[in-house]
This record gives sequence, structure tokens and C-alpha cells, in this order.
Amino acid sequence: MPSGRTHDAITVFLALPAFAATYAVTGDPFASATVAVAFIFGGVMFGPDLDTVSRQYSRWFIFRFLWYPYRSFFKHRSRFSHGLIFGALIRVVYFLGVLTIAVYLAAVAWYGIAGDHTPALSDFAEAWRSIGTFVRRNLGDNFMLLAFIGLWLGAASHTFTDMAGSFIKTGRIVKFL
Repeated sequence: MPSGRTHDAITVFLALPAFAATYAVTGDPFASATVAVAFIFGGVMFGPDLDTVSRQYSRWFIFRFLWYPYRSFFKHRSRFSHGLIFGALIRVVYFLGVLTIAVYLAAVAWYGIAGDHTPALSDFAEAWRSIGTFVRRNLGDNFMLLAFIGLWLGAASHTFTDMAGSFIKTGRIVKFL
């Protein structure tokens, strides 16, 4: 398998073709930049190797603890971590869920210390709706889709690089699909 440095270099290198392809399809430089930035983030910070102690995992610094349950639950190079179909989707859903729980627990602790009422889970659902409305209003209706496409492509570049490395070493393609 390629090293973390090789994966990073490939990710940064492929961000430009991702930008160009998006621009060719949409004609929108903001949409193209969204895909390219998400591509880099997806490959450098949000990639499939979050299921091990890796460069990607280490880059989360004090927030590494957010990925510990993910590391414990998913086997390395499984279809659910490195898979083209489910890999990025599972990480996005997992991250949003863990983020929501962490913010909720922090809010409960804060309100407990301040002596105020504890927020209900419905308050957090309303907060996510507000964030979604803000994003659509200020960044466009397709921003979340474009960001997900970039994240997915960044993770897919990692998976394809691993597949190529396996093929070169063993002469067969590992099942990541």
C-alpha cells in the first residue's frame, strides 16, 4: 500500500482535475472550488484510513477521540471503511452523528454548570435545520451535494490508490467495492 505521504500527494495532485471536471460540467467556479476543497479534505482528513492509527487519524489532534468508536467498529480495509459505495457515506453520517452527540453533551454540561434548563434533542434538530437553511441561502442549494461529491472523490482516490498498490504487489485487485 502507498504511504500516507504518497496518498497526500496524489490527493493534492488530483484536486486540480476534479476542479476542472466540475467546471466543465457546471461552468461555476464556486461549485468547482467546493468540489476541489472537499476533495482535498476528503483525502487528507476524512479518508478511509481513519479506522487505524494513521496520518489522517493523527491530524485530528485533540479531536481524535471522535474517531475512536469508528476505529473500534470497522475492520481496516473493509467494504465499510475503504468501500467505494459506502465508505465516505458512512464516515459523513458517523461524523455528523458523533458531532451532534458531542455538542449535545457539551451543552448539557454547560447548562448544568450555568444552572439553566437542559436543551431538548428537538432543539438540536432545529439547530441542524437552521444550519442547513443558512448553508443553502449563503452557499447555494447544491453546496452540500457538491461537498459530499468532493469528499467521496477524495476518499475514492485513496481507495483506488490502495487497489493499484495491491495489484502491483500481488497481481490481483483487493475487493473494496
